[in-house]
This record gives sequence, structure tokens and C-alpha cells, in this order.
Amino acid sequence: MAIRDSGPAGAIEPSAFQPLGSAEQKPPRQVHTGRWLLAACALVFGLVMLFLLSARSLQVVVVAATPAQVSLDGIALPFGNRYLLRPGTYTVHASAEGYHPLETSVTVDDRDSQSLQLELQLLPGLVSIDSTPPGASVQIDGQDAGHTPLQDLPVEAGKHTVAVAAERYLPQTQELDVTGRNIRQQLSLELAPGWADVSVDSKPAGASILVDGEALGTTPATLQLMGGERQLILQLPAYADAQQALAITPGQPLQLETIVLQPAAGVLELGSVPSGANVTLDGEFHGQTPLTLELSPGKAHRLAVFKPGYRRHTGTVQLPAAGHDSQTVTLAAQLGEVRFNISPANAVLKVDGKVRGTGSQTLSLPAFEHSVEVSLPGYATQRHRVTPRPGLQQLVEAKLLTAQETRQASIKPELTTALGQTLLLFSPADSPLADFTMGASRREPGRRANEVMHPVSLHRTFYLQTTEVTNAQFRQFDSGHNSGQVDGNSLNRDQQPAVQVSWQQAAAFCNWLSKREGLPLFYKENNGIITGYNPAATGYRLPSEAEWAWAARANGTALLKFPWGDAFPPPANSLENYADNSSAYVTGRALGSYTDGNVVSAPVGSYKPNQNRLFDIGGNVSEWVHDVYSIPSANGATEVDPLGGQSGDNYVIRGASWSHSKIAELRLSYRDYGQAGRDDVGFRLARYAE
Repeated sequence: MAIRDSGPAGAIEPSAFQPLGSAEQKPPRQVHTGRWLLAACALVFGLVMLFLLSARSLQVVVVAATPAQVSLDGIALPFGNRYLLRPGTYTVHASAEGYHPLETSVTVDDRDSQSLQLELQLLPGLVSIDSTPPGASVQIDGQDAGHTPLQDLPVEAGKHTVAVAAERYLPQTQELDVTGRNIRQQLSLELAPGWADVSVDSKPAGASILVDGEALGTTPATLQLMGGERQLILQLPAYADAQQALAITPGQPLQLETIVLQPAAGVLELGSVPSGANVTLDGEFHGQTPLTLELSPGKAHRLAVFKPGYRRHTGTVQLPAAGHDSQTVTLAAQLGEVRFNISPANAVLKVDGKVRGTGSQTLSLPAFEHSVEVSLPGYATQRHRVTPRPGLQQLVEAKLLTAQETRQASIKPELTTALGQTLLLFSPADSPLADFTMGASRREPGRRANEVMHPVSLHRTFYLQTTEVTNAQFRQFDSGHNSGQVDGNSLNRDQQPAVQVSWQQAAAFCNWLSKREGLPLFYKENNGIITGYNPAATGYRLPSEAEWAWAARANGTALLKFPWGDAFPPPANSLENYADNSSAYVTGRALGSYTDGNVVSAPVGSYKPNQNRLFDIGGNVSEWVHDVYSIPSANGATEVDPLGGQSGDNYVIRGASWSHSKIAELRLSYRDYGQAGRDDVGFRLARYAE
């Protein structure tokens, strides 16, 4: 600070202060906040106006029964179900209670207004199903859903078919309209029983009850039998079996009248020396010894035992009720001379299997048919049959051929037709059952009146087709043939057996095939109608009834009762095509619990062959045979290679088919007849070898 002298008064005054580097002090600058706020509002307003001027209207409509929630990704102004948004692509989300959420995209273009409709998919409903009885199987629209009771089973909304089935109950089907949206619904079903109460009693009581071959108790009894046709048999010692066919309607009780059992017949075990003698009782043929005869109790019966070459034995027999006896009848032989001219001279002669020496010789033999065998190493064995006649010498010539000569003259064991069918060679004369009895005993369950027992003998060698003639093979003869269908199940496929074929058409097919292969015609024709036959011809034909019975039944030394054996019902593995469970809705009946896998006829050869390598001879379709239909005589003589009458109104049908299930029909001795085509009758080929 400087001090200076300011005047005379000598007063001291402060000098002015000024900060370094500064000029005059300026007043503080005023900030205008309102202007900035105004500018920001203007900017926002401008942006909003720009959005509003460029935005478009989008209406979003959601189809759902419950309120829906909608949202869009991006800038969008909602107004109810409308949104303002600029052109572009947006993701839309929609949801509602009871529906599947939906996500989709929408493209907004330059149009002022657009609309988008969204349809939400319902969530499944929760279905609970119970039944009486519980444990029933449930199918929804044909798909397995489990067993009752079922709780909260997810099922898509809409109409569905619910099928409920339980063993021994009638199945039930019901339509169900499922609401969906997780809404719970309850379905309760009461199944009707598939059986009926059947009351059975007998006099006397205590008889064993068999239904379709199954033992179910003793009389008196009330049985629960499943609906359908049933075979009832009552058995009691010392009494004859009582049989009755039942038609069971589920839910309708059946009270049978008391069945009065009849005293059992006496049983006679009859043999003869030699065996194989024919037997008649009271004039009716019963078979050949050894055999068992049933005699009405307390009555004298006329018995006759006879065999060619032996004197006839006659007498009377009588037995008490349920009595038992055995007899052996020795027949006296009648002899005739037979001269054998044999070449070479050292060839061995056998008669009925016994060596009688070598070379040419004369023998006295019983006057019945004998089998003759002449053999020598290096030569083909010759076999003959001869029946001596008392007082009349017969001659048998036997010139043996070398192996080479035999091969040239041999008959093929198997042949194939021009259509590709296989036929096998059969020589019944060389089998233990060259002589056998056709028909069935009257005591056999299911036996019909036209199955009269009668003796036959087969000498001629014949061929028999291994399968039934197919549609494809028959259509080469008749291109327009149609085997038809049953309830939507085709019978007309190429490898199914040809059916709806009359006997006349089947015989005409045989002649057509014979002409095609240059064979002599077996059947006589006049203007396209079969009028007779030529038994010497070797052209194609239908098998004779005796040939069919032998090929179906001959099993070594025994005759089969059924294709699978002698017991009924068939075992599960017998594999023949009958009216089984799968075809019950077509035929109206079923063979117990049997299942063969085919509703109607199966392709030929689908099942295993029989003991003679023949397919379907006991099932699939019944078969035309050659013979004119007739009922055999019980007292007739033995028929050799029978062919029946030259013509007739009806012809024999043999064997069971896919539509058969009864014990009577499944037996191999069952006979039917007709002339017109049927949907369960076909045929197979045969021809003589020479």
C-alpha cells in the first residue's frame, strides 16, 4: 500500500483496489429454463405426431370361450382389441384359460386398417371312466387306453368312440363328446353279462355235465354258459349218453326239462378167426371184426359174421343193461385152386405176406381176396390180388421186369398240371386200409342219419391235388368268375379257394383241363352239360367219395375221427380253418376259444398238411366229390372202387369249412349234398394213374 500526501489537511485516503487481470466487474448471466422445457415438449410432440401420422390400425380378434390376453413385441398403442403401430413385422402372443398359448407373427403394411384373427386350440379334457365290473379294457377311437377305473385321462376335445370290453361280458360302445379346457368329465358304464344261467337236471341225478366237451359238474346244477350254440352231453355209468343242442341268449335264463337217462346198452366185444369179417346185427351192418357192439338190453339180437371165402356164421346174442361180454367166432374156410405161372422160375411167391415157394405152382386158397407178391433180386416186385372160387381154378401170370424195364413203365409219384397244381400218387391197395368202413357208428356224438356204415375196398391207384383249386386257376377256365364276399370279407383273392362253383362247373373245369393236356375226358358232356362219366378214362375228375374219405381219414392202421385225432374240441395248435372267434360276427357262432386267424376262407395251403400231405382237406372250404348223393345200404356187399351213379339231382359234399363249428360238422365222416354253388364249397382235382 502506498501512502501519499493529499493536501494541506494532511488527510489519509485509501486507493482503489482492482484484482489482477480483471477489467470492470460484469453482472452474473441469467439462465432461461422455460425455453429448454418448451423445446423438449415440442420435440416429443413432433415425434408423437410423426408416429401417429405414420401408424396403422391392427385389430386382433382371439377366438376362445374364455377371456384372452394379447401382447405384441415392439411399439404398439392398444385401444381395446385394436393396436396402433408402424408398418413392419411383429410377434403376437395370445393366451386364454383352458387353451394352448399361441405365438405367431404379423406383417403390418401401408393399409390404414388391418385385422388378424387368432383361433386358440383347446387343452385336452380330463376324462374319468369306470365300469361295472371293474378291470374292463378300454379303447378310445380304436386305441388301447388301459383298464377301468381310469382317472383324469387326457383326451383331446371333440367327439370320440369309447369301447369297453371285459371277459364273459358283452362289449359296449358309446360316443363321448369331450369339452376340453382341462374340464373334468365322468363316464360310467355297466356291462351286460355275456352268459345266461342254464338249469340242468336229470333222472336219475348225479350225471356228469359236459358242454362242448368240457366237464362242468353234475346234475342238478345251474351253469353260467356263454351265449351261442352249445352241445350238452350228460353221462352216467350204466346209462346211455344224452345229447342236446342249446341256443343260449345272454341274460335270458334257461330252465331245461328234466332229462330222463336211458339204461346203457350192453357191450359185446366181438372178434373172429380170421379177423376182418363183416358183422351185421338185426340185419344192419356194423363194421368188421374186431369191433365193439352195443346191444339194447334184455333183447335177443340176430348176429351174422361173414367174410368172402368163409362160411357165414349166424346166431343170437343177448345182454342185460350195461352188461359186458366178449366172443370170438371161428369161420370155416371155403377153398379154391389158383395156378401161378411165374417167370423167372426162381422168383419167390408170397401169398398174404407168407412165402409159398419159388416158380410156378398151384395152391388151394380160401375163397376170399388175397394179396400176391412175386419178387426176385434185380427185378421189380409184382403185386396182384386174387379171389379164389370153389370148383373153379384161376390163373395168375407174373412175369417180372428188370429194373430198367420197371423204370420205363413206372408211374410218377407226383405230377404237375398245366396250371401249376400239384397232385400226389396214392395206392390204397398197398396200405393196411385198402379195405375200410365208411360212415360212423350210431353211438358216435354228432353222427347223422346219412352216415350209414358200409364196407368199401380201393384197388385203383389215383392222384389227388394237394390243395383246393384257387380263384386264379379257375379264372383261366372262366375269366369272369367271382367268388364274392361275406360282410365285406373277400372270397375272391387269387390264392383263396374258388367257391360259388356248382358241381357241373367243377366237372366241366376237369374236362377243360383234360383237353388242354391231351388226356381222355372222364366226364361225358352234351351241349355243355355233364351227363355221365367213363370210369376207364384217366383224365381229370373230382375225387370219389371213398377216395376222399380214405385220403382224409387213413392214418396207418387207424381211421381218424377228426383231422386232429379223436377228441373234441380241437386243440389250439390243430390249425384248420373253422368258424372261430374272429368269424363269429359273420357266421353267428364260434368254436369255443379256438382262433385260426381267418374270418372267412384262407389262401390255400395256409395251414399244415394232414398225415397224407394234403392241405385243407378237413377245413377252409367244404369240397365237391364225384358221387351222386345217396344213403348207403347197411346190408350191402363190399364195394370196390365205388363211383356212384352216372347222374343225379344232387352230389356229395365232404369236409368242414370256415363257416362250421359244431361237433357233427367237424367230423371227417360228415356228409352234405347239393348241386348249386355256395360260398363255403370248393373242390380239388383227382385222376386215375392208369
